[in-house]
Amino acid sequence: MDRFEAMEIFTRVVEANSFTKVSESLDLPRAKVSRTIQALEEHVGVRLLNRSTRQVSVTEDGALFYERCVRILAEVTDAESSLSNKREHPSGTIRVDTSGTLARALLLPALDDFYRQYPEIDVRLGLADRNIDLIQDGVDCVIRMGTPEESSLVARRIGDARIVTCASPAYLEKFGTPTTLDELSEHHAVNYVSARSGKTFPFEYEVDGEIVKVPMKSVLAVNDGSVYIGAAALGHGIIQPSRFMVADLIAQGALREILTTYTSPGTPLSILYAHRRNLSSRLRAFTEWVTELAQNNPDLRITDV
Repeated sequence: MDRFEAMEIFTRVVEANSFTKVSESLDLPRAKVSRTIQALEEHVGVRLLNRSTRQVSVTEDGALFYERCVRILAEVTDAESSLSNKREHPSGTIRVDTSGTLARALLLPALDDFYRQYPEIDVRLGLADRNIDLIQDGVDCVIRMGTPEESSLVARRIGDARIVTCASPAYLEKFGTPTTLDELSEHHAVNYVSARSGKTFPFEYEVDGEIVKVPMKSVLAVNDGSVYIGAAALGHGIIQPSRFMVADLIAQGALREILTTYTSPGTPLSILYAHRRNLSSRLRAFTEWVTELAQNNPDLRITDV
């Protein structure tokens, strides 16, 4: 039995309360996870986990052992990351959760560059615009738009998305081009509804140092970023997206920026990960890469820090 591997599997089972989730996150057969825990219990001579058909819970002895394992594994990670070869050649799988729109607009076009720098890292993208539990879902980090909610996660701001108002040429030809905020009342939007809260977002503008919110009439509301942008390109209404997500469509002429004399408040772009004294070398590499990627984008660059 590899005791370090057994301790890592044990700590993950405690955190996830599930053999199945750990087997999926580590790409191990569920039977191996179960056998490893059983062998570890036989080795230390006490029951570490209570098992039932519905759940797994840690015993009192298991909780004490878990705390020791966490400290030992942290020391091992610290020792490994101090090796220059490990720092320069990180390897393994990193699981990243983000929205489909953000992945298509920011990550996918640049992934070849990441693989050139880190050929031994395997990136697995989960596309969900919802709150997730990094431990339970076996995710290393999350990339999200908007102000991070209060949580136990570390939130690192990597960008500040510039917001624009735009519509298709077909829509503007049919309904006219608004030039003032008052004229927006004569138009309709493709409204965006948060998949997490069910809230419909109004358009926002900065006027005389204050944020003015403009609720928009619509005949179509969606909760997916790609559909939101696609609907506008098809002429279904005005939208207010992050510019980096529609930059290609604007360049192609499929969408046109309007109300350019008004400024809208930017939206933070953050990468979130669990509190750890030591990040794995692959997570550190990905975090630094995506931060640089965002800062090289003129529509995401942070200008106030």
